[in-house]
Amino acid sequence: MGHFSSMFNGLARSFSLKKGRNSENNHGGREAADAMAKDAKKNDLILRTSGTVNAIGSNNFASVFTKRGQKGVNQDCCIVWEEFGCQEDMMFCGIFDGHGPWGHFVAKTVRESMPPSLLCNWQEELSRMSLDPNLDLESDKKNQWFNIWKHSYLKTCSTIDQELEHHRKLDSYFSGTTALSIVRQGESIVIANVGDSRAVLATTSDDGNLESVQLTVDFKPNLPQEVERITQCNGRVFCLDDEPGVHRVWMPDQESPGLAMSRAFGDYCVKDYGLISVPEVTHRNLSSRDQFVVLATDGVWDVVSNQEAVEIVSSATDRSKAAKSLVECAVRAWKRKRKGYAIDDISAICLFFHSPPLSQLIHPISTSK
Repeated sequence: MGHFSSMFNGLARSFSLKKGRNSENNHGGREAADAMAKDAKKNDLILRTSGTVNAIGSNNFASVFTKRGQKGVNQDCCIVWEEFGCQEDMMFCGIFDGHGPWGHFVAKTVRESMPPSLLCNWQEELSRMSLDPNLDLESDKKNQWFNIWKHSYLKTCSTIDQELEHHRKLDSYFSGTTALSIVRQGESIVIANVGDSRAVLATTSDDGNLESVQLTVDFKPNLPQEVERITQCNGRVFCLDDEPGVHRVWMPDQESPGLAMSRAFGDYCVKDYGLISVPEVTHRNLSSRDQFVVLATDGVWDVVSNQEAVEIVSSATDRSKAAKSLVECAVRAWKRKRKGYAIDDISAICLFFHSPPLSQLIHPISTSK
């Protein structure tokens, strides 16, 4: 049980140091995770704005860019956490797309809650499995590794949605957010998706060209399994006359809220009618052919194809500008393809799996307004 034992012992030491005298407190694990987040911020290992993240000695290089659309305040937000949970081989990336009157606050609340909550649940799951005498963690490392992350994500998303519902200062009845995140640990990634943002991998094909591989499902209301669940819960799914092809979720007896996704945090007006916050959790073992992954909100994917996104990012001469290049291309595509429609908020994270040239190791760029 060497690999999992060393992993657990290292993480346990990190949590123990952060818990201090509060180790007997039931909330000690979450407090320790929050303390890790604060330390990471002080050490420039967390990015919440447009910019780049590349810790010394890390193979990871993340480019982040977000741009406000034409609908008011920017309701998209992002986070990148290098050395996630004080683990040198781990990185967390998350992108959140808010909607509704308080959507920008909901998105930021989930952004701040998810990484430490996930870290706490991951530590607890590791501890539980390492103490189970009937479980041989070393016999099937890959499946056990994924199961630990999957259970951690499921518990995290359930907890976050419950906390949002009872938040004293935030009204999420008609507001919510999507959430797409990736954890890279060594040469493996785990992806969790709630909503209609998308993760696309760029990998090298046999002929040497870059090709796109979609890693997530866009959870739109008209997907067979989604519409079945919603209608069984007495929710409704239909398109407005002036939006053919755009399926939305509606309450049984009201023309509200008209959500264009079938999974989200918040939006409690339709939580009894088929909307859920359960993530789809998947994983992939990276190979030398895998170059980078793009996480982006639907503002990108509404007007840019997976392959186009891969080509735009790969053609950026400076990796630090890769996400900005993709977002700006999406803005131009909106103006060309969606004339008469207000441009959506558009955000992207480009996570490169291999170290960039030394000439590209620069400081974070300023936040986009």
